[in-house]
Amino acid sequence: MIDFAAAVTDYLAIRRAMGYKLVEDERLLGQLAAYLDAIDAEHLRVADALAWATQPTGAAPAWHAVRLGTVRSFARYLTALDPATEIPPVGLLPEPDHRVIPYIYSDDDISQIIAEAGRLAPEHRADTYQTLIALIFVSGMRVGEAVRLDNDDVDFDDGIITIRDTKFGKSRQVPLHATTVDALRSYAGRRDERRPKPKSASLFTSSIGTRLLRDNVSTVFPRLVRSAGVTAPPGRRSPRLHDARHTFAVRCLIGWYRTGADVRQRLPLLSTYLGHVDPTTTYWYLSAVPELVELIAARLDTDAEEQP
Repeated sequence: MIDFAAAVTDYLAIRRAMGYKLVEDERLLGQLAAYLDAIDAEHLRVADALAWATQPTGAAPAWHAVRLGTVRSFARYLTALDPATEIPPVGLLPEPDHRVIPYIYSDDDISQIIAEAGRLAPEHRADTYQTLIALIFVSGMRVGEAVRLDNDDVDFDDGIITIRDTKFGKSRQVPLHATTVDALRSYAGRRDERRPKPKSASLFTSSIGTRLLRDNVSTVFPRLVRSAGVTAPPGRRSPRLHDARHTFAVRCLIGWYRTGADVRQRLPLLSTYLGHVDPTTTYWYLSAVPELVELIAARLDTDAEEQP
Protein backbone atom coordinates (compact mmCIF):
# COMPACT_ATOMS: atom_id res chain seq x y z
CA MET A 1 0.00 0.00 0.00
CA ILE A 2 1.38 3.39 -1.01
CA ASP A 3 2.10 6.05 1.63
CA PHE A 4 0.41 8.84 -0.32
CA ALA A 5 1.36 11.62 2.08
CA ALA A 6 5.04 10.69 1.88
CA ALA A 7 4.83 10.42 -1.90
CA VAL A 8 3.31 13.90 -2.09
CA THR A 9 6.12 15.30 0.06
CA ASP A 10 8.79 13.74 -2.16
CA TYR A 11 7.04 14.85 -5.35
CA LEU A 12 6.84 18.46 -4.17
CA ALA A 13 10.47 18.44 -3.04
CA ILE A 14 11.66 17.25 -6.46
CA ARG A 15 9.63 19.81 -8.38
CA ARG A 16 10.60 22.64 -6.05
CA ALA A 17 14.22 21.78 -6.63
CA MET A 18 13.49 22.70 -10.25
CA GLY A 19 12.22 26.14 -9.21
CA TYR A 20 8.47 25.58 -8.88
CA LYS A 21 6.61 27.09 -5.89
CA LEU A 22 3.58 24.75 -5.91
CA VAL A 23 1.76 26.39 -3.01
CA GLU A 24 -1.65 25.45 -4.37
CA ASP A 25 -0.45 22.00 -5.45
CA GLU A 26 0.73 21.28 -1.92
CA ARG A 27 -2.66 22.12 -0.48
CA LEU A 28 -4.62 20.15 -3.09
CA LEU A 29 -2.37 17.09 -3.02
CA GLY A 30 -2.47 17.06 0.76
CA GLN A 31 -6.25 16.87 0.51
CA LEU A 32 -5.97 14.13 -2.11
CA ALA A 33 -3.66 12.05 0.11
CA ALA A 34 -6.06 12.38 3.04
CA TYR A 35 -8.98 11.37 0.81
CA LEU A 36 -7.18 8.29 -0.51
CA ASP A 37 -6.26 7.25 3.01
CA ALA A 38 -9.86 7.74 4.17
CA ILE A 39 -11.19 5.35 1.51
CA ASP A 40 -8.34 2.86 2.13
CA ALA A 41 -7.07 3.13 -1.43
CA GLU A 42 -4.09 0.85 -2.14
CA HIS A 43 -3.26 2.53 -5.43
CA LEU A 44 -4.22 5.76 -7.18
CA ARG A 45 -7.06 4.85 -9.53
CA VAL A 46 -8.77 7.03 -12.12
CA ALA A 47 -12.17 6.50 -10.50
CA ASP A 48 -10.90 7.70 -7.12
CA ALA A 49 -9.06 10.64 -8.68
CA LEU A 50 -12.23 11.68 -10.51
CA ALA A 51 -14.37 11.34 -7.38
CA TRP A 52 -12.00 13.60 -5.45
CA ALA A 53 -11.50 16.11 -8.27
CA THR A 54 -15.23 16.72 -8.69
CA GLN A 55 -15.58 17.93 -5.12
CA PRO A 56 -17.20 20.17 -4.07
CA THR A 57 -20.17 19.47 -6.30
CA GLY A 58 -21.22 23.12 -6.49
CA ALA A 59 -17.88 24.42 -7.77
CA ALA A 60 -17.32 25.54 -11.34
CA PRO A 61 -16.44 22.74 -13.82
CA ALA A 62 -13.19 24.56 -14.60
CA TRP A 63 -12.14 24.19 -10.96
CA HIS A 64 -12.82 20.46 -11.11
CA ALA A 65 -10.60 20.27 -14.20
CA VAL A 66 -7.84 22.15 -12.36
CA ARG A 67 -8.02 19.68 -9.47
CA LEU A 68 -7.86 16.70 -11.81
CA GLY A 69 -4.92 18.24 -13.67
CA THR A 70 -3.04 18.48 -10.38
CA VAL A 71 -3.72 14.79 -9.77
CA ARG A 72 -2.57 13.93 -13.30
CA SER A 73 0.87 15.48 -12.80
CA PHE A 74 1.28 13.72 -9.46
CA ALA A 75 0.12 10.39 -10.94
CA ARG A 76 2.81 10.55 -13.61
CA TYR A 77 5.42 10.79 -10.86
CA LEU A 78 3.73 8.08 -8.79
CA THR A 79 3.94 5.49 -11.58
CA ALA A 80 7.70 5.26 -10.94
CA LEU A 81 6.96 4.11 -7.38
CA ASP A 82 3.80 2.13 -8.06
CA PRO A 83 3.28 0.71 -11.57
CA ALA A 84 -0.36 0.04 -10.68
CA THR A 85 -1.03 3.78 -10.61
CA GLU A 86 -3.58 4.95 -13.15
CA ILE A 87 -3.04 8.34 -14.82
CA PRO A 88 -6.28 10.26 -15.45
CA PRO A 89 -6.48 10.81 -19.22
CA VAL A 90 -6.54 14.30 -20.67
CA GLY A 91 -10.07 15.35 -21.55
CA LEU A 92 -11.73 13.28 -18.85
CA LEU A 93 -13.22 16.51 -17.53
CA PRO A 94 -14.02 19.40 -19.87
CA GLU A 95 -11.29 21.99 -19.64
CA PRO A 96 -11.75 25.66 -20.53
CA ASP A 97 -10.16 27.15 -23.60
CA HIS A 98 -6.76 28.69 -22.97
CA ARG A 99 -8.17 32.14 -23.64
CA VAL A 100 -11.41 32.56 -21.76
CA ILE A 101 -13.49 35.58 -22.70
CA PRO A 102 -13.93 37.35 -19.36
CA TYR A 103 -17.19 38.74 -18.09
CA ILE A 104 -16.95 42.46 -17.31
CA TYR A 105 -19.19 43.25 -14.36
CA SER A 106 -21.38 46.33 -14.33
CA ASP A 107 -21.93 48.45 -11.24
CA ASP A 108 -25.37 46.89 -10.89
CA ASP A 109 -23.92 43.37 -11.16
CA ILE A 110 -21.48 44.08 -8.35
CA SER A 111 -24.14 45.64 -6.14
CA GLN A 112 -26.47 42.69 -6.65
CA ILE A 113 -23.77 40.11 -5.86
CA ILE A 114 -22.69 41.92 -2.70
CA ALA A 115 -26.34 42.22 -1.67
CA GLU A 116 -26.75 38.45 -2.10
CA ALA A 117 -23.63 37.90 0.02
CA GLY A 118 -25.35 39.89 2.74
CA ARG A 119 -28.07 37.20 2.90
CA LEU A 120 -25.61 34.47 3.87
CA ALA A 121 -25.78 33.04 7.36
CA PRO A 122 -24.55 33.43 10.01
CA GLU A 123 -24.02 37.18 10.23
CA HIS A 124 -20.21 37.02 10.29
CA ARG A 125 -20.12 34.87 7.15
CA ALA A 126 -22.24 37.43 5.31
CA ASP A 127 -20.05 40.26 6.57
CA THR A 128 -16.86 38.47 5.53
CA TYR A 129 -18.04 37.65 2.00
CA GLN A 130 -19.41 41.12 1.41
CA THR A 131 -16.12 42.72 2.45
CA LEU A 132 -13.91 40.21 0.64
CA ILE A 133 -15.80 40.46 -2.66
CA ALA A 134 -15.88 44.25 -2.51
CA LEU A 135 -12.12 44.38 -1.85
CA ILE A 136 -11.37 42.15 -4.84
CA PHE A 137 -13.48 44.31 -7.14
CA VAL A 138 -11.94 47.61 -6.05
CA SER A 139 -8.33 46.37 -5.87
CA GLY A 140 -8.02 43.78 -8.64
CA MET A 141 -6.43 41.34 -6.19
CA ARG A 142 -6.41 37.62 -6.86
CA VAL A 143 -8.79 35.71 -4.59
CA GLY A 144 -5.87 33.67 -3.27
CA GLU A 145 -4.02 36.86 -2.36
CA ALA A 146 -7.05 38.22 -0.54
CA VAL A 147 -7.71 35.16 1.62
CA ARG A 148 -4.00 34.93 2.54
CA LEU A 149 -3.96 38.47 3.96
CA ASP A 150 -3.10 38.72 7.63
CA ASN A 151 -4.04 41.59 9.92
CA ASP A 152 -0.45 42.87 9.86
CA ASP A 153 -0.58 43.11 6.06
CA VAL A 154 -3.04 46.00 6.27
CA ASP A 155 -1.65 49.43 7.16
CA PHE A 156 -4.77 51.37 8.09
CA ASP A 157 -2.82 54.57 8.74
CA ASP A 158 -1.18 54.78 5.31
CA GLY A 159 -3.93 52.95 3.43
CA ILE A 160 -1.67 50.23 2.01
CA ILE A 161 -2.01 46.46 1.76
CA THR A 162 1.12 44.33 1.49
CA ILE A 163 0.62 41.22 -0.62
CA ARG A 164 3.33 38.71 0.21
CA ASP A 165 4.79 35.84 -1.78
CA THR A 166 2.55 36.28 -4.81
CA LYS A 167 2.03 34.10 -7.87
CA PHE A 168 5.40 35.14 -9.31
CA GLY A 169 7.32 34.90 -6.03
CA LYS A 170 7.36 38.62 -5.31
CA SER A 171 5.65 40.85 -2.78
CA ARG A 172 3.97 44.13 -3.63
CA GLN A 173 2.19 46.97 -1.91
CA VAL A 174 -1.27 48.02 -3.06
CA PRO A 175 -2.54 51.51 -2.12
CA LEU A 176 -6.25 51.68 -1.34
CA HIS A 177 -8.86 54.42 -1.52
CA ALA A 178 -9.78 55.95 1.84
CA THR A 179 -13.29 54.48 1.64
CA THR A 180 -11.84 50.99 1.16
CA VAL A 181 -9.56 51.45 4.16
CA ASP A 182 -12.53 52.54 6.26
CA ALA A 183 -14.54 49.51 5.13
CA LEU A 184 -11.72 47.10 6.05
CA ARG A 185 -11.19 48.79 9.41
CA SER A 186 -14.91 48.53 10.18
CA TYR A 187 -14.98 44.86 9.18
CA ALA A 188 -11.96 44.07 11.38
CA GLY A 189 -13.65 45.80 14.31
CA ARG A 190 -16.87 43.82 13.90
CA ARG A 191 -14.90 40.60 13.47
CA ASP A 192 -13.01 41.17 16.72
CA GLU A 193 -16.19 42.02 18.61
CA ARG A 194 -17.71 38.72 17.54
CA ARG A 195 -14.59 36.74 18.44
CA PRO A 196 -12.28 38.60 20.88
CA LYS A 197 -9.88 35.63 20.96
CA PRO A 198 -9.22 34.86 17.28
CA LYS A 199 -8.02 31.47 16.11
CA SER A 200 -6.13 32.97 13.18
CA ALA A 201 -4.12 36.06 12.28
CA SER A 202 -6.06 36.17 9.01
CA LEU A 203 -7.83 39.34 7.96
CA PHE A 204 -10.81 37.39 6.60
CA THR A 205 -12.08 34.65 8.88
CA SER A 206 -14.74 31.97 8.77
CA SER A 207 -17.66 31.77 11.16
CA ILE A 208 -15.54 29.77 13.61
CA GLY A 209 -12.62 32.19 13.48
CA THR A 210 -10.28 30.26 11.18
CA ARG A 211 -8.77 31.53 7.92
CA LEU A 212 -11.23 31.70 5.06
CA LEU A 213 -10.46 29.00 2.49
CA ARG A 214 -10.12 29.69 -1.20
CA ASP A 215 -12.03 26.49 -2.02
CA ASN A 216 -15.01 27.70 -0.05
CA VAL A 217 -14.93 31.10 -1.75
CA SER A 218 -14.76 29.37 -5.15
CA THR A 219 -17.88 27.41 -4.23
CA VAL A 220 -19.90 30.24 -2.70
CA PHE A 221 -19.27 32.94 -5.32
CA PRO A 222 -20.94 31.12 -8.27
CA ARG A 223 -24.00 30.62 -6.08
CA LEU A 224 -24.13 34.33 -5.34
CA VAL A 225 -23.82 35.11 -9.05
CA ARG A 226 -26.73 32.82 -9.88
CA SER A 227 -28.95 34.11 -7.08
CA ALA A 228 -28.15 37.69 -8.15
CA GLY A 229 -29.34 36.88 -11.67
CA VAL A 230 -26.00 37.83 -13.26
CA THR A 231 -25.58 35.88 -16.50
CA ALA A 232 -23.15 35.89 -19.39
CA PRO A 233 -24.24 36.26 -23.03
CA PRO A 234 -25.32 33.04 -24.78
CA GLY A 235 -22.42 30.75 -25.61
CA ARG A 236 -20.11 32.27 -23.00
CA ARG A 237 -19.04 30.76 -19.69
CA SER A 238 -20.60 31.93 -16.45
CA PRO A 239 -19.10 34.99 -14.73
CA ARG A 240 -16.17 34.11 -12.45
CA LEU A 241 -14.69 35.83 -9.43
CA HIS A 242 -11.40 36.06 -11.35
CA ASP A 243 -13.24 38.24 -13.87
CA ALA A 244 -13.20 40.93 -11.18
CA ARG A 245 -9.51 41.45 -12.06
CA HIS A 246 -10.42 41.90 -15.72
CA THR A 247 -13.17 44.32 -14.69
CA PHE A 248 -10.75 46.32 -12.57
CA ALA A 249 -8.18 46.53 -15.38
CA VAL A 250 -10.74 47.56 -18.00
CA ARG A 251 -12.21 50.22 -15.73
CA CYS A 252 -8.75 51.66 -15.11
CA LEU A 253 -8.23 52.06 -18.85
CA ILE A 254 -11.63 53.58 -19.35
CA GLY A 255 -10.89 56.12 -16.63
CA TRP A 256 -7.53 57.01 -18.17
CA TYR A 257 -8.97 57.44 -21.64
CA ARG A 258 -11.77 59.63 -20.30
CA THR A 259 -9.31 61.96 -18.54
CA GLY A 260 -6.94 62.11 -21.53
CA ALA A 261 -4.11 60.33 -19.73
CA ASP A 262 -1.19 58.74 -21.58
CA VAL A 263 -2.34 55.10 -21.42
CA ARG A 264 0.90 53.65 -22.79
CA GLN A 265 2.88 55.42 -20.11
CA ARG A 266 0.55 54.31 -17.33
CA LEU A 267 0.11 50.68 -18.38
CA PRO A 268 3.28 49.56 -16.54
CA LEU A 269 1.78 51.07 -13.38
CA LEU A 270 -1.31 48.94 -13.81
CA SER A 271 0.88 45.87 -14.37
CA THR A 272 2.73 46.53 -11.13
CA TYR A 273 -0.51 47.10 -9.24
CA LEU A 274 -1.95 43.80 -10.48
CA GLY A 275 1.27 41.93 -9.71
CA HIS A 276 2.20 41.11 -13.30
CA VAL A 277 5.75 40.57 -14.45
CA ASP A 278 5.42 42.95 -17.39
CA PRO A 279 2.73 44.85 -19.34
CA THR A 280 2.39 42.09 -21.94
CA THR A 281 0.69 39.97 -19.30
CA THR A 282 -1.67 42.81 -18.48
CA TYR A 283 -2.90 42.96 -22.08
CA TRP A 284 -4.50 39.57 -21.38
CA TYR A 285 -6.92 41.34 -19.06
CA LEU A 286 -7.96 44.14 -21.37
CA SER A 287 -11.12 43.01 -23.08
CA ALA A 288 -12.67 45.00 -25.88
CA VAL A 289 -15.84 46.17 -24.15
CA PRO A 290 -17.89 48.60 -26.27
CA GLU A 291 -17.17 51.64 -24.11
CA LEU A 292 -13.43 51.01 -24.19
CA VAL A 293 -13.44 50.47 -27.95
CA GLU A 294 -15.25 53.80 -28.46
CA LEU A 295 -12.75 55.65 -26.29
CA ILE A 296 -9.78 54.08 -28.07
CA ALA A 297 -11.28 54.94 -31.46
CA ALA A 298 -11.90 58.52 -30.38
CA ARG A 299 -8.30 58.81 -29.14
CA LEU A 300 -6.97 57.47 -32.45
CA ASP A 301 -9.12 59.93 -34.39
CA THR A 302 -7.83 62.79 -32.26
CA ASP A 303 -4.23 61.72 -32.73
CA ALA A 304 -4.72 61.46 -36.47
CA GLU A 305 -6.19 64.98 -36.65
CA GLU A 306 -3.27 66.42 -34.69
CA GLN A 307 -0.67 64.94 -36.99
CA PRO A 308 0.79 67.44 -39.53
